[in-house]
Amino acid sequence: MDTSTASPHRTGRDALDAVLITSTVLIGLIAGVYYCFTCAIMPALADADDRVFIDFLQRVNDTIENPVFFLSFLGAFLVPLAAAIMQRRRGGGPVGRWIVTALVLYTLSIVTTVAFNIPLNEDLSDAGAPSAIADPAAVRADFEDPWIAWNIVRTLLATAAIGAMSYAILLRGRARAGHTDGA
Repeated sequence: MDTSTASPHRTGRDALDAVLITSTVLIGLIAGVYYCFTCAIMPALADADDRVFIDFLQRVNDTIENPVFFLSFLGAFLVPLAAAIMQRRRGGGPVGRWIVTALVLYTLSIVTTVAFNIPLNEDLSDAGAPSAIADPAAVRADFEDPWIAWNIVRTLLATAAIGAMSYAILLRGRARAGHTDGA
């Protein structure tokens, strides 16, 4: 589309569409990280030696703390927040409620991560080098089941956020097809 002839109203609609799609992708990336741990990584480690388990997860926790992950993790909150603000300026409506629902669900996944998963990760890191841990089975026992349980919670929350954001996009599309401006 030639944006030089596009009306400001049309350009604003396109911007919101792009923000909604970006929101969905960013939340999906983070939900995918959680899902991967739920379905593959933690089950693969279930039968691993305690020291191998601790060493691997310490390495993952160190590696995941990088700019790309943080940009995605925080972007999955900030971009939907921008979408909510943009939609609110258009009057909110059902699309706005679903965007806010997605934002709340993703925020709850962040709260879960910060309140439960990160402290468990820090405890695992604070345990020290796996080869020097006197009782690796106890360190693992303190970490594994609670971390898995809270990871499942945040996986479900982030996945539900994708669903809510996707529904907001669907509602916008339906409104556009009907040529209504309520979306």
